[in-house]
Amino acid sequence: MRIRPLVALLATAGLATTTALLSTQASAAPGPAAVASASTITSTLAKEASIPGTAWMTDEKTGRIIVSYDDTVTGGKFEALNAVTKRFGGQVTLEKLPGVLSKRISGGQAIYGGGYRCSLGFNVRSGSTYYFLTAGHCTNLSSTWYSNSSQSTVLGTRYGTSFPGNDYGIVRYSSSFTNHPGNVYLYNGSYQDITSAGNAYVGQAVKRSGSTTGLRSGSVTGLNATVNYAEGTVTGLIRTNVCAEGGDSGGALFAGSVALGLTSGGSGNCSSGGTTFFQPVTEVLSRYGVSVY
Repeated sequence: MRIRPLVALLATAGLATTTALLSTQASAAPGPAAVASASTITSTLAKEASIPGTAWMTDEKTGRIIVSYDDTVTGGKFEALNAVTKRFGGQVTLEKLPGVLSKRISGGQAIYGGGYRCSLGFNVRSGSTYYFLTAGHCTNLSSTWYSNSSQSTVLGTRYGTSFPGNDYGIVRYSSSFTNHPGNVYLYNGSYQDITSAGNAYVGQAVKRSGSTTGLRSGSVTGLNATVNYAEGTVTGLIRTNVCAEGGDSGGALFAGSVALGLTSGGSGNCSSGGTTFFQPVTEVLSRYGVSVY
C-alpha cells in the first residue's frame, strides 16, 4: 500500500459469501459439499488467492473461514477470489469491507522517520537498554527515528524490522534520549501504565492509541488473521472493530495494563467505523528478548 509523507495510509480488506453444491447425477438431488479442514482451506487461499485487498481468518464460534475483500477487488480479481472460495461451499463466508485495506502508520504518540509519521507502540527494555516497538512497515522506511516532524530530535536507531510476513519493528533509544516511561498516552492528559503483555482473545474489550485519531475502543473479533496488503502478506494478526486512520500505524493495542498488539492496518475510518488488524506484541518481545515495564 502507498504511504504518503508524514501520513501512513491504511489498506482495506473485504469479504463475500458463496456456496457451492456438488451434484451426483442429473436426476439425483444435490449432495452436500465435501468438508475440508480449516488448514486446507487457508492453505489453498494462501496459494491461490493472495490478492492485495483481501484477508481471512477462522471464526472460532462457527469454524467457518471468513474471507474479506476491499473496494480494489473487482472484475477479474473478484472472479479469481470467488472461484477459489466457492469450492468450499458453506465453509467459507465472503464479506465485503468498505474502503481499501492498507497499512496505518504513532505508546500512541507520533514518531517520525524518513519523512513519514507513525505511532510509538510500547517502550520495552532488556536490562538497562531501552527500546520502543512500532510497526515493521514503519521501521522499513527509515533507520533513524525522531520525536518531532522537523526530524531534529533523535529518538533512536532501528534495531530490527520485519515486514511483510510479520509487521513489527524495534528501535533502540539513543543514550541522549532518557524520557521513555512504560505507559501509553490516552490523549486526555492522562496515561495508562503498562505492566505486562498478553495474548488477545475473541470478545475482549480493548483500546488503541495512535497519533492521528487518539484513543479509540472496541473489541477483538478474530485471531490469527491473514491480510494481503499491496506490499505483501502478513499473517497471525489480531482482528478488531476498533477504528484507525493513516498515521496510527505502530500504535498500542491494550486492555487495562496489559500490552496486546501494534497497529498494522485495516479499512474504514473513525467517522464511519472500520476494521483494524494488529501484530501480537508477545511475538516481538520473544523475538528480541525484551519486556514491557
